[in-house]
Amino acid sequence: MFHKILIANRGEIACRVIETARRLGVATVAVYSDADAGARHVAMADEAVHIGGPAPADSYLRGAAIIAAARATGAQAIHPGYGFLSENPDFVAEVEAAGLVFIGPSARAIRAMGLKDAAKALMEKAGVPVVPGYHGADQDPAHLAAEAAKVGYPVLIKAVAGGGGKGMRKVFAPKDFAAALESARGEASTAFGNEAVLIEKFVEKPRHIEVQVFGDGTRAVHLFERDCSLQRRHQKVIEEAPAPGMTEAMRAAMGAAAVRAAEAIGYSGAGTIEFIVDASEGLRPDRFWFMEMNTRLQVEHPVTEAITGVDLVEWQLRVASGEALPARQEDLSITGHAFEARLYAEDVPAGFLPATGTLHHLAFAPGCRADTGVRAGDTISPWYDPMIAKIVTHGPNRGAALQQMTRALEQTQVAGSVTNLGFLGALTRHAGFAAGDVDTGLIERDLEALIAAPEPGPRIAAAAVLAEAGLWERAEPLAGFALWAPLERKIGLRRDAEEVSALIAVTGPDAARITLRRNDAVAEVRAERRQDGWWLDAAKAPALVMANGAIHVFDAGVTASFAPVDPLARGTEAGGGGDVTLSPMPGLVKAVFVSAGQAVAQGDRLAVLEAMKMEHTLTAGRDGVVAEVLAQAGAQVEAGAALVRLEAEVAE
Repeated sequence: MFHKILIANRGEIACRVIETARRLGVATVAVYSDADAGARHVAMADEAVHIGGPAPADSYLRGAAIIAAARATGAQAIHPGYGFLSENPDFVAEVEAAGLVFIGPSARAIRAMGLKDAAKALMEKAGVPVVPGYHGADQDPAHLAAEAAKVGYPVLIKAVAGGGGKGMRKVFAPKDFAAALESARGEASTAFGNEAVLIEKFVEKPRHIEVQVFGDGTRAVHLFERDCSLQRRHQKVIEEAPAPGMTEAMRAAMGAAAVRAAEAIGYSGAGTIEFIVDASEGLRPDRFWFMEMNTRLQVEHPVTEAITGVDLVEWQLRVASGEALPARQEDLSITGHAFEARLYAEDVPAGFLPATGTLHHLAFAPGCRADTGVRAGDTISPWYDPMIAKIVTHGPNRGAALQQMTRALEQTQVAGSVTNLGFLGALTRHAGFAAGDVDTGLIERDLEALIAAPEPGPRIAAAAVLAEAGLWERAEPLAGFALWAPLERKIGLRRDAEEVSALIAVTGPDAARITLRRNDAVAEVRAERRQDGWWLDAAKAPALVMANGAIHVFDAGVTASFAPVDPLARGTEAGGGGDVTLSPMPGLVKAVFVSAGQAVAQGDRLAVLEAMKMEHTLTAGRDGVVAEVLAQAGAQVEAGAALVRLEAEVAE
């Protein structure tokens, strides 16, 4: 076993690797960018080395700097985590040339699976079923259109070097093929520097089921399947293991195919074989096809660990240090069911835009596994993926594990950034998902209902009023109490743009009456302090924290933040009227498409903003003429920064 390893990554995966290494007695070295100097993974590691600026290209993608850090600290091996350099075969070769061990597959194996078309050809040769389609070198548009016709519509156009849904277009009719091809090629060229595409049959009721494999370079085993069908825009949201509705015959067929795939390339370490499954007639052994192989540890690996009892990071370290596979196929079995939900800082009502912010408060439910790279007080950086945590639950069966996940999400508390917590909770309560009737289109079909934010009830506002009145924490027994009549006090709170006015009357040493007015509605809540805290209308009060000048209330998955209203202050409303296009988040201006004096129509592209590994196109909110361009390509801007201003509309 190694005595010291370096982790070439950040965030929750770096922390995850450090935890296992610490348990095995292996010392760890973290690397960090300017933005991560105070990050959790830096604090957890035994040593830490600064490697550059906040942009990944200036730090976590600098292979030479990472290798130099490993050699300078005496690390024997480098664990890549996932993302960044984890599937870069040139980096693997450079690590080995430096006399270090790469904790993962060989450069040859990564190259073999790096391009989708070549990987599919290799899998066909190994006897692994692949989706009907065209994976050839002839990229002439007319030839591709002819191949699409052979496959039969609907078809998928996919970038051969793609991932994360980039360079992918669904086409339902021949008349739409040319435009979709041009669009897919343009996006693929920008994202991957390679515009080549392949054509695949589009599966009508698709499920995304992947198999965890592990090899030692000669032999491989599988650790059963994960279902990752609950996706939005090809990004996984909630994963589970095992797959609902899986039969023993299909599990055996998929597992055997996955092992053949791994052994065909002499795979070493943890990897995932991703399959697309046609679930229109249930799960059948003749209805699954190879999509791609991820030659690294997956984000969703904890659900496999939960049902198998295997620490996959431990296996990675053991095999990379020269040990044989720690188990035979017959030694592995499934116990219970597990779910993983990805908690992100993102603005769901605004189209799931990545968000930033300082985490003034962060707490997870007792009993669940929460893999996280952040702590209360940390800032969600605009430079990296905005994941806050992976929340994992395990139970004796699917229903029990899902109920635990619902409860864990309800008890998770985040203050300081908007999150997708409510959206995740709604998914766990979705009737189709609860029944195991999942496919990759479920979220889009029911998106409106899933993102509808529940309106905080009177109990939530009443709790905030108690806190603002200074009564939340135990005070003097008679605080606020008058002998002959209840002492009343007016309280003003603001939640977003809405103002809540309240009248609180202390009716006894441990009792109060709260009258709430919001718009034209009036509600009365009776509060009683018991041994375990406040009760509101005979039910235990929701959880509450006060941080950064605000009151944050958490009630069964609903989060509401209130700020006190100064009755002497006068509010002013900001103008704008659609004349100014603002940056919706901190990010890098990748491109500007307009100049002063240019006429634009509503919906025209004005600029492209890159933030948190995604590109966002900003468009004109109305017809008009550009008065000023306030930010140029290459500029780093904050949320709310003015980018383009239109000339004011002239009243007629």
